[in-house]
Amino acid sequence: MEELISQPRSRFLRVKCSDCGNEQVIFGSAASKVKCLICGKTLAEPLGGKARIMTKIVSVLE
Repeated sequence: MEELISQPRSRFLRVKCSDCGNEQVIFGSAASKVKCLICGKTLAEPLGGKARIMTKIVSVLE
């Protein structure tokens, strides 16, 4: 049987800042720069579709 409603291709990601160690939840298709809430380091940059993640991904939230 065909699935009528497709699953989303984007996910929320738990990432860890490489500078201060803060863990933060970000959207995998971010439309603007995402910065660490503690130290201000850029964690993700938009690429038009999915974001470029510039730090370690701890887990994918579903």
